[in-house]
Amino acid sequence: MGDVVQIYEDYKDHADFLTVYVREAHPTDEWQMKSNVKDDVCYAQPKTLEQRVAIANDFTRRFKFPLPFGIDDMGNAANDAYAAWPERIYIIDESGHIAYRGGMGPFNYKPEEAREWLAARYGAVKHEASASPAAAPAAK
Repeated sequence: MGDVVQIYEDYKDHADFLTVYVREAHPTDEWQMKSNVKDDVCYAQPKTLEQRVAIANDFTRRFKFPLPFGIDDMGNAANDAYAAWPERIYIIDESGHIAYRGGMGPFNYKPEEAREWLAARYGAVKHEASASPAAAPAAK
């Protein structure tokens, strides 16, 4: 998550950002990863939109996540349209077309590719490594 937060901090004056929370990748009531327990990002798979909203609110508050945050509906329309699960980065250009489609996470999730695209479009941004609480692990 820290890479995406840093990209946001570096390019938020040039581009709009939106994180969309889709279904849990490793919920406590399905297939759980030990790293989620270690990082204290353990949630059951939400069954209602209200539960999904509560998890998203908890996550953004606890990790001080600065990006604008949307929540997929329970029919998973955003996930289905963008093949977003468990994580993925898209860049949509001014005309509404997909300009960059990142690989599906976790193995092909490469925020540095999105940074390269933004740098080619808006110029490279120099930054200091972030030590903010938002550099904490993402909920998966």
